[in-house]
Amino acid sequence: MLQKIRDSLQSQRWLAIVVLGALALVFAAWGAYGIVNINVGVGDYAAKVGSEKLSLQEVRDDWMREQSQWQQRAHELGYRVSNAQIQEAIRNEPAFQIDGQYSPQAARMRLAQAGISLASFEEQTRSALERQQLEGPIQASDFLTAREVEHLRALTDEEREVSYALLPPAKFQGGAAVDEAEVAAYYASHQSQFLTPEWVKLEYGELRLDQLAAQTTVSDSDLRDAYEKSKDRYVTPEKRRASHILIQIPAGKDGDAVARKKAEDILAKARAGKDFAALAKQYSQDPGSAAKGGDLGWAERSNFVAPFADALFSTPVGEIRGPVKTQYGYHIIRVDEIQAGKTQTFEQARTEVDAQLRRDRAADRFGDRQEQLQRRLEQPGVDFDALAKEFQLQTGEVARFLRGTGGAPLGTTNELQDAVFSTATLDEGRIGGPVLLGEDRIVIVKDLEHHKAAPQPLAEVHEIIIAAILKARGSAAAVKAAEGARDKLNGGASFDQVVHELGVTAEPAHFVGRTDPSIPPQIREAVFRAPKPEGKPVYRALPLSEGGAALLAVTTLRTHGAVVNAQADSAAAEKSRTRQGEGEVAAYLAEVRRTTDVKKNPKAFE
Repeated sequence: MLQKIRDSLQSQRWLAIVVLGALALVFAAWGAYGIVNINVGVGDYAAKVGSEKLSLQEVRDDWMREQSQWQQRAHELGYRVSNAQIQEAIRNEPAFQIDGQYSPQAARMRLAQAGISLASFEEQTRSALERQQLEGPIQASDFLTAREVEHLRALTDEEREVSYALLPPAKFQGGAAVDEAEVAAYYASHQSQFLTPEWVKLEYGELRLDQLAAQTTVSDSDLRDAYEKSKDRYVTPEKRRASHILIQIPAGKDGDAVARKKAEDILAKARAGKDFAALAKQYSQDPGSAAKGGDLGWAERSNFVAPFADALFSTPVGEIRGPVKTQYGYHIIRVDEIQAGKTQTFEQARTEVDAQLRRDRAADRFGDRQEQLQRRLEQPGVDFDALAKEFQLQTGEVARFLRGTGGAPLGTTNELQDAVFSTATLDEGRIGGPVLLGEDRIVIVKDLEHHKAAPQPLAEVHEIIIAAILKARGSAAAVKAAEGARDKLNGGASFDQVVHELGVTAEPAHFVGRTDPSIPPQIREAVFRAPKPEGKPVYRALPLSEGGAALLAVTTLRTHGAVVNAQADSAAAEKSRTRQGEGEVAAYLAEVRRTTDVKKNPKAFE
C-alpha cells in the first residue's frame, strides 16, 4: 500500500513542474475560467509573472494545451472514467436536480443557458473525474500512527466539568435614558440594518406541461396502440381477505419445535369447528390482528411474504391452512373472501390512456419548446409580447417580487431570483429565463419597475434603535462585570460567592462532551478551547454573540480511553486524514500565491 502511495506521488512530479510554470501560477492564483472574452483595447497582456508578460492569446492557447496534456497524462498513468461514472456524476449534479431528483428537462435547460452541448459537458465531466483520480493520492498519502489514533480518540472522548453563569444584557444596561443624538448616530452608522427589501414589478409568461397536453392531438389508433403496449397498467390484481393466528418461535434450540406443536394443536381445534376469531384472540401473537379475531382485511399478494402469500393465494374460500412458517413464526390461515383480478377493457381505460399518452407526448414537446425558447431569447431585440404569442405563453404580472422571498404565483427559487435580479434584466431591459419551475412549468420574466433597497425612515425604526443601544450598553457592562469576576476568581474567590455578587445564578457543575447539546454551542467551544485544568480551575469571561456575557469555571476533565471502538476510531482517523490532506493542498496554493509576483490585467478577465 505504501509503495503504491509512493508511486502515485512520484507520478505527480510532472504536475509540480506545470504548477510552478508561469502559466499555471496565473491560474493557481486566480483561476482559468474567468477568461471568457478577449477584447481589443484591454491591454496587450493577461498577466505578468515577474517581468515577463503573457499575452491574452498565449494564456488561452497555453491553458488549453496544459489541459490537454493533463488529461493525456492522466490516461498514461492508467486513470479511467467509465460512461456509468459520468452518467452518475451528471445525475448527481445539483444544478440538474429539482427537489433533490435528477430532471432531464432541468439539465437540458441549464446547459442551454450556459451555451454548452451535452457532449461537451460529458467530456468536461470526464476530465474533471480523471483529475480527481489523479489528485486522490496526494490526500491518500496522509496517515495516522496507532499512537496518533489513540490520542485522537482521547481528545474526541474527553469530557470537561464546567459550571457557568449567564449575564444577560438587560440586567446590566443601567437606567440612563437614550438621547436623540445617540439614536441619530446609531441610525446613520447602521443604515444597512434598516433597509426595505429590493423588489421589482414584473411581467411573466409561462408554459405548462398540461397546457401542451391539452393541445396535443391523438388518434383512436394511437390510443389503442398505447393501451396494448401498457396493458399491465390497467390490470386490477386479485385480492383476498383472510384471518390468521400467529405463534412466534421462542428462543432456544427447542423453540421451533415448541412453536410448531402449539400451532398444530390450535389448527386441530380450528378444523374441529372451534370459533376461529375466538382462537385468534386467545392464542395469536400478532399485535396488529389478534384483537380483531385475526382479520387481516383485503390485500394483494404483494402485501405478504412469499410463504404466507403462496399459501393464502392457493387456498379456497373457507378452508384453513397451516402451520405455515415465515420469519415471523408459524401461521394458521383461513381464507374468508376472494376478489378476482380483472383487466380494464380499452373502453373502460380510454380516458386514462388518453390522458397519459397526451402527457407523454407533451413532455417531449416541452423539452423542445424549452430549447427553442432559449435560442429565441439569445437573439437581439426579442420582444416579450411577440415571444408570448409565438410560444402561446400564459402571461401575468407580479406586483411585488422581493429579492430573497419572491412573490406569488411564481414563488422563489435560486434560478428565478438570478433571472429576475440579473444585470441583464434590471439594467439592460432583457427578458430573463427560461426558468424551469418544477418538472412541468417554464417561465420567462421581464422587469417593469425596479425598486432598490432603501433606508427605512428613522421614525419607523426609532424604538428598535433604542432597544439595540440599550442592549449594546448592557452587553458591554456584562462583559466588564464578567471580566472583573474572572479576576476575583483567579485571585482565590469562591465561584458561588462571585456569582452571588453578580446577582445571577449558575448552572451546577457537570461534565460535557465536545458535541454535548446540553449547553450553548459558544460556551461549549470556549470550554474546550480553554487550557486543561492542572490542579485548579480555569476561569473564562466570554462575550456572547447574542449579547451579554458568560462566566465559566472549568474544574476537571475525564476520558473513556479504556473503551475501544475500532469502527469509530477508523471513521475519526479517516476524517482527520481528509482534513489534513485538504489543508496541505490549501497551504501549498497559499504559498505559491505568496511567493510569486503575479500581476493580473483586470480588463482581460471581464
